[in-house]
Amino acid sequence: MTGPKLKKSITRLTAYGFILPPMIYLVVFMFWPLARQMYMSLTKTRIINPNHGRFIGLGNYERLLGDPSFFQSIRVTLIYAALAVIFGVSLGVISALAIDRPFRGRAIARGILLFGWAVPNVAASLIWLWMYNDRSGIFNRITETLGLGRFAWLTSTDLALASVLAVTVWQVAPFVMLVVLAALQSVPGEVREAAAIDGADGLSSFRMVSLPHIRPAIQLAALLVCVWSIRRFDIIYLLTGGGPVGSTSTLVVKIKQVAFENQQLGLASAYGAVGLVLALAIAGIHYFFEQRRMKWMSR
Repeated sequence: MTGPKLKKSITRLTAYGFILPPMIYLVVFMFWPLARQMYMSLTKTRIINPNHGRFIGLGNYERLLGDPSFFQSIRVTLIYAALAVIFGVSLGVISALAIDRPFRGRAIARGILLFGWAVPNVAASLIWLWMYNDRSGIFNRITETLGLGRFAWLTSTDLALASVLAVTVWQVAPFVMLVVLAALQSVPGEVREAAAIDGADGLSSFRMVSLPHIRPAIQLAALLVCVWSIRRFDIIYLLTGGGPVGSTSTLVVKIKQVAFENQQLGLASAYGAVGLVLALAIAGIHYFFEQRRMKWMSR
């Protein structure tokens, strides 16, 4: 083998060598468990004997379609994810705009705003669980002081989902703020100055100058928040356990209940497959609109 060909072969083998470890990791810890789950969703498998399930085809999916609690969990998941995106992204963008310009105490304000993202989910859930407490919680003390009485924040079917959503927004908004703030600081200063010289007010400058630069960052943050909300388990389960009466039972919480409380691994795998399809559909919608945006910008 001649010198150039040998060098090319070595370069190719080196590239494969760098690719091989992450590929092995993905196959062992992601693709194989996913394939195993998809197969298990076609079987009747109990938790006491997880490796000897009986193949039943689409029987688990037929059970899902005939179960009203399945459609309720889908509805709760979509509402929860949509509201988390709307409020979390909106609050994150507003926070990023607020601390974009230098002012005295900006570092302290940024640290306070990032507190929700820095606190672990379990610790945050326990803190909010105390604040939502029916008897000694700070929220009920405030409402009593205002003469509004006490509220069953986590045990009322009308308030439970909103209470869980408030904790979620408190945690995801700082992440959105960081992403959007990084995008805002990449906006050329001379472009902003030119807009100001032309007489553009703050709102017009944001709409015409800043927004086109930060729109991709906002879209990416919205996608991540949406997928995380579909997958979120710890906050919901620690605060409400999926109750009351399934009002906060998302697909992930339902998977835990079906798999470990009802001991039906096959049916739980079918729930997981539906959640995977839902997340992929959302990612596909984001990809579609991103491709349209790129085509429009290239014209």
